[in-house]
Amino acid sequence: MEIKLFDSELKIMEILWKGGETTARSIAETLKEQIGWSKTTTYTVIKKCIDKGVVNRKEPGFVCRPLITKEQVQEFETRELIDKMYDGGADRLVASLLNSQKLSMDEIQHLEQLIDHFKQQDD
Repeated sequence: MEIKLFDSELKIMEILWKGGETTARSIAETLKEQIGWSKTTTYTVIKKCIDKGVVNRKEPGFVCRPLITKEQVQEFETRELIDKMYDGGADRLVASLLNSQKLSMDEIQHLEQLIDHFKQQDD
């Protein structure tokens, strides 16, 4: 499933992922407080999410619920980044991250544990 969401759509989804089913009115109030969006802007972005099939709307009360998980979006975005910037090589992405970040010993040990876990899955 290809799930390309714009930053504005992700703002809607973050609220739904945290709160589950939520009214459009509540989403609009939250985004007005957080970033100053008008009700019209929020409803327009919700409509785009519905059109993309990532949000379901039910009545009464214009209740919205997410149809995809945050993990699905993260997986798609990560694959797209790896394909676009690292010629499909996940190892190149990891090498780039390791070269650009100062990792603590705890973080290094955690990465080693992850690698060991994935090695065991291949056996």
